Amino acid sequence: MKNTATIALVGDRSPNVVSHTRVPLLLDALAERDRLVLDAYWIPSRDAEADGAVRGFDAVWVLPGSPYRSEAGVLAAVRTAREERVPFLGTCGGFQHALLEYARNVCGLAGAAHAENDPGAEDLLIEPLACSLVGHEGAVTIEPGSLAESVIGSARTVERYFCAYGPSRHLGTLRAHGLRFSGHDEHGEVRVAELPGHPFFLATLFQPELFGDGSVPHPVVRALARAAVDHAAGTAAGHAEGAAVGHAAPVRRPA
Repeated sequence: MKNTATIALVGDRSPNVVSHTRVPLLLDALAERDRLVLDAYWIPSRDAEADGAVRGFDAVWVLPGSPYRSEAGVLAAVRTAREERVPFLGTCGGFQHALLEYARNVCGLAGAAHAENDPGAEDLLIEPLACSLVGHEGAVTIEPGSLAESVIGSARTVERYFCAYGPSRHLGTLRAHGLRFSGHDEHGEVRVAELPGHPFFLATLFQPELFGDGSVPHPVVRALARAAVDHAAGTAAGHAEGAAVGHAAPVRRPA
């Protein structure tokens, strides 16, 4: 028996973004190898601005491909997943915007900005990296006892990147407000973030989409799929309980 869930893929889909071209391969592999079937819908960043654009999905994945056409749309998708406890994965640009959303809406840093979107801003949370990671592969050390460790299964992993921006300021403030930085590179720079207490909220600056040739999903991608299926099962149980007591179940409305 296969396990099925819906997932919102947030980003501006392009054949020129390698990670985007990998997604169909990963979805096929998840279904064939792990019997995890994800009914996937691409949500362009501008469409994500609409109220409830990703509401009703079992998972939200903000994919690479920044600068997005709508920063506001991406931030809205992250916020919905965070506040409504929907499994979330942000990779590369998704990682950067997950931190940006948290800084603005949880930490009260209203002026926090992304240098790729607003290079003249006074308070840049996401700045150009000292050394671009475009096409780079590097080791990441994973914090013991973290979600990332449970997902990846080891204290060290080697991952692939395709980015030139990362977090610098306000990391202490983000930690103080509950965000955990659970993966760092060999220089101690943040590469993985997660939100304790959330069912599944993980963000990586590296791109798990680039793992291997796409025929075997990265553990991070597989974990998101499992979290989505668990969410779908919980939602179905809630609907059944609501129907049993005479209440109409809410309708999942994928885009």
